[in-house]
Amino acid sequence: MKIIESVLEMQQISSRARGEGKRIALVPTMGFLHAGHGSLMEEGRRRSDLLVTSIFVNPTQFGAGEDFDSYPRDLERDLAVAAKAGVDLIFAPRAREMYPEGYQTWVDVEKLTLPLCGASRPGHFRGVTTVVCKLFGIVQPTFALFGKKDFQQLAVIRRMTADLNLPVEIVGMPIVREADGLAMSSRNSYLSPEDRVNALCLSRALGAVTAAYRKGERDVAALEALARGEIASVAGAVIDYLEFRHSGSLEMQARADDATLLAMAVKIGTTRLIDNCVLGDDEDLLSRPVDPPN
Repeated sequence: MKIIESVLEMQQISSRARGEGKRIALVPTMGFLHAGHGSLMEEGRRRSDLLVTSIFVNPTQFGAGEDFDSYPRDLERDLAVAAKAGVDLIFAPRAREMYPEGYQTWVDVEKLTLPLCGASRPGHFRGVTTVVCKLFGIVQPTFALFGKKDFQQLAVIRRMTADLNLPVEIVGMPIVREADGLAMSSRNSYLSPEDRVNALCLSRALGAVTAAYRKGERDVAALEALARGEIASVAGAVIDYLEFRHSGSLEMQARADDATLLAMAVKIGTTRLIDNCVLGDDEDLLSRPVDPPN
């Protein structure tokens, strides 16, 4: 496994590989890798001849007062996770390589970025789409793999890729959860032991809504009340948003169906966590234990 920092070197390697007819898979990450990232890499390994994982904490997707400086970083751990998954190349550019002096070009998807995390984090998705578009140009992937935990991000990247006619197949991968149901996230490392237990209210909320939906409840107001009740059961949990939207258009829905997305962002202690489910998906949130991990 080779680590590449140079944009030009990465482009040259990718161009040679594409010229030889090789399929390239890209897993874009900000590092601090966990089993969720590993699942993306394993699928990328299955689909490709050359598997590239980017590790780049992208400064342009962090707003004022957000956690760019404190975002967890552990390159040694990242390399171990990537090697286990069979990654061929780690692309780990410096910020000055990605955003050289005088940089002034941005990629901005408009409508899909307005609600949910876009409303809470102005400018966030402009940074995401810009860096992903740049990574696509540098790595020239056949496939790019993204987790569904960042559901809005996945929808935005799909829209960008289609709108700009980028020759990349976007692969959305299921959320990977801890044994107790907490969605895996690099930011989980911020949680205190007490916060870690309290954070289970997110998956409980999803489970309560999923159970009611399976029993026939279709009124979004009733489903929302169930979810908010689970969050409110935890002292100090603060809802940023908790909304029911169409999983394709991200438009609000008053009546739930199999395509309805329940997306939420909740602050537990000082840590903002996101989670979601599509009500018609098969992921079983009901059978997961709620005891904290040992």
